Amino acid sequence: MNNILAGHTNSYHTYSLDQALQGIANAGFKYVELSAVRGWTEHVPLEATDEQIADIRARLDRWGLRVSALSGHSDLTTPEGLVDGKKAVDLCPRLGVNLMNTAVGGHAGKEENKAAFLRHIFDLADYAARRNVFLALEVHGDIMATGAVSVPLIQEINRANVRINYDTANCVFYGGVQAVDDIRAVVPYLAHVHLKDTRGGKGVWDFPAVGEGHVDFARILQILAEEGYTNPFSVEIEFSGEPWPPVEEVHRSMQVSYATLKRLGLS
Repeated sequence: MNNILAGHTNSYHTYSLDQALQGIANAGFKYVELSAVRGWTEHVPLEATDEQIADIRARLDRWGLRVSALSGHSDLTTPEGLVDGKKAVDLCPRLGVNLMNTAVGGHAGKEENKAAFLRHIFDLADYAARRNVFLALEVHGDIMATGAVSVPLIQEINRANVRINYDTANCVFYGGVQAVDDIRAVVPYLAHVHLKDTRGGKGVWDFPAVGEGHVDFARILQILAEEGYTNPFSVEIEFSGEPWPPVEEVHRSMQVSYATLKRLGLS
């Protein structure tokens, strides 16, 4: 497959942007998904000045990395989350990217208010469309716990620039289903895929390096190839949550993930 393969800076949640870019580049990645999530991983500040953006772009150049997507998650069931979502959208053209990953309830969303979300997603979608930005809603939380339940929501939203960011471990964590049984029907609605592994079942936070868990990536990639998926991937590793492991372990995990996926035909 010739899809873009990126490393996600959220994998370096408690570490600096420099440490993230160094580890991602040294692992072999040529692309990066940058995190701009208030209160979680703020490698790109939502209120970044022009000077800060120029500095970030210089760091990317230094490490030979290009931006494939921005992680701009916020709680879109709240007015405050809508404001932050628009700020994240505004970052996209400044960083030279037209794809923003987000989620119904932000990073911590579980029980979500669908009516409130729908009030805000139309506003955000129109705002993003005026800036030529696509929104990819992540399989995450309860309203989008699996691909199967996400598709009807995307159909209801019915905006050309609102698609799905499929997460190969979140479908297990939130929905209790395996990606190999869930992802095929989602492909027509996919803008992005998080390649994330898991060693646990539903509700178990244990997301190791790609290839060190139970997710069948060979079969997932085969399904996506069969269905003609051509959009980006990124590797996200969230370990066992906070406290994050030493940075050396994060570096190792990114290297293992890249090597695993390269053997499976991605690079």
